[in-house]
Amino acid sequence: MTFSTRMKEEITKNKISRISSRSELSAMIRYDAKITKEKISLTFENASVARRVFKHVKELFNINMSITVRNQKRFRIKQIYILEIKEKIMEILESLNIYENGKKVDMKEEYLEDQEEKIAYIKGAFLVTGSINDPSTSGYHLEFVFITKKDATFMQKILNTFHFDAKILKRANRYMVYMKSAETISDLIKAMEATNSLFYFEDIRIYRDHKNMVNRLNNCEIANQEKTTETGIKQLKIIDYLKEHDLIELLEEKTQIVLKYREKYPESSYVELAEIITMETGYKIGKSGINHHFIKMRKLMESNQKK
Repeated sequence: MTFSTRMKEEITKNKISRISSRSELSAMIRYDAKITKEKISLTFENASVARRVFKHVKELFNINMSITVRNQKRFRIKQIYILEIKEKIMEILESLNIYENGKKVDMKEEYLEDQEEKIAYIKGAFLVTGSINDPSTSGYHLEFVFITKKDATFMQKILNTFHFDAKILKRANRYMVYMKSAETISDLIKAMEATNSLFYFEDIRIYRDHKNMVNRLNNCEIANQEKTTETGIKQLKIIDYLKEHDLIELLEEKTQIVLKYREKYPESSYVELAEIITMETGYKIGKSGINHHFIKMRKLMESNQKK
């Protein structure tokens, strides 16, 4: 079972108010149903989502839907659930703000009176058009897929009233409303009250963030070590030049001490070199002091080269 399927099953197990169930059902029928004069038909692969629709219709309109279960044999055997409403069709459609005066109308924000109804509508849309990547196997990605741009734009608008930063992308003959930020996806999972899914998502997210931080620190440490080694090699070349041209004695005593210890510890950083010199000689010196002495050595070499 995929993470997306588990999350949908969790959402369908939560109890919601009668008003919220109307908003949720409105999205499910609007975005997934085939509507004719004779019936409203919905097809699902997820049994829990099919049960959710059946329950909403029964409780809101006091009618029973016909249910057909079929086995589909494409690559693997799976069950398909077909739900059909054959009575009170127009009453249901107009009650759910899908039709007005016998004609289909676009969804409007004014049909959703408060945040609770908006979240319920988002839930309904996610149950029939949405999917989410398993964060343990791929990047963070949650999406809704719509047939029309109007539907996609409306869903983007509703999502962004909660600052979910949803974006739209056309893919083939569909419109995808998607989110890629781990933080906003986490917030949406929380809003849809999928608690177990949220804990799983956050565990993976924390692990990945920690792993990325460790990798960045390791990369930074490697880069710093490479820089330290490169600096040490350049300074040894300066020291070799000063020795070859008998210039060491022109340096003051403390600079000669630093020179001596650089030869002894060619791969040490300035901080490490300063600690070693302080501990072994009693000459208290810091990182900036080490750098100051090497500047003196370089200037002496450059001055001699100009002669």
